[in-house]
Amino acid sequence: MGTAMPAKPNERQYRTLSTPLSARSEGEKRIDTDYYVEGYASTFNDPYVLFDIGGTKYREVISPDAFGSADMSDVIMQFDHQGKVLARMSNGSLVVEPDEHGLFVAADLSGSQASRDLYEEIQAGLVTRMSWSFTVTANEYDRETHTTTITKVRKVYDVSAVSLPADPNTEISARKMLDGVIGLSRKELARRIGRTVAMARAAMAIAQTRKD
Repeated sequence: MGTAMPAKPNERQYRTLSTPLSARSEGEKRIDTDYYVEGYASTFNDPYVLFDIGGTKYREVISPDAFGSADMSDVIMQFDHQGKVLARMSNGSLVVEPDEHGLFVAADLSGSQASRDLYEEIQAGLVTRMSWSFTVTANEYDRETHTTTITKVRKVYDVSAVSLPADPNTEISARKMLDGVIGLSRKELARRIGRTVAMARAAMAIAQTRKD
């Protein structure tokens, strides 16, 4: 059973998905262009490890209902979450929408030299991953499985092709979102260890008394 966590609606989160970002020249496309790319910024009901602390893996999962009221009115596409805008929803060169699998992204990268260069890099397999930035309205944390479920996304800011397989912003922002939870988990573990040690000592003392 998950415990509701305090919302941090103004704290931007970053996540990178292992699903490849692909360039397509043929087949069905959501946008009619020769510079078409598509992929998933996130997938639903698919837990992934955010980080590992002392052997404890902290996971996260996105609820299929998380985007029901999310503001996705003018998401942009960038490279590594910075620099020039390569595609954007407001001019029709970017599609960002949830489907049965996750948050689907499709882009027309024909709008500028920078975007065409990115298309060539994606097509050549030099850039293969996608990251997204967002804020959270509501989430729940399961202490038994150390899993956070994002139940409501407040706003999606951008989707970005990324040069590294793991966005360094991911662990930083995730740790901030779980601020306090990790400390409580450690305290709870320390209490359990202390209780176990105390019981063991008591059992040894009783055994020793019986011997005497």
